[in-house]
Amino acid sequence: LSLYSSPARETKYVENPQTQLEEGVSRLRHVMEPYTAWCQLGFIFFLGTELIDSTKVKVDSSLCSDFFSEGCEFLQNPPAGFYPRLGVIGFAGIVGLFLARGSRIKKLVYPAGLMGIGASMYYPQQAVSIAKVS
Repeated sequence: LSLYSSPARETKYVENPQTQLEEGVSRLRHVMEPYTAWCQLGFIFFLGTELIDSTKVKVDSSLCSDFFSEGCEFLQNPPAGFYPRLGVIGFAGIVGLFLARGSRIKKLVYPAGLMGIGASMYYPQQAVSIAKVS
């Protein structure tokens, strides 16, 4: 026997048979395919898009620009001290994640609570109005 040669191994690819779950999902996808295509076309026309090719879709940007224009204007011309306040509130959330080791409930409550406390320090009038509503 040579050190560098190995005996030829016979390998054969065997495909695993589909399970009942896989077959059921496959049947469901084939049955629902016309309806999903209809919904996709309805959604495209709802957004006001124009079909250029069968592969390219041009989205009308006026819908998005109307929706986000106020937020963009606010971020371009923020009030004095907005970014430091935002940093403190965000840092409070990170500290809350650090303190909330262990429980999933703590991971939800601690960051939200600390961010709420930080936001209520900087925006007390809005915090009072929210507290009155709830």
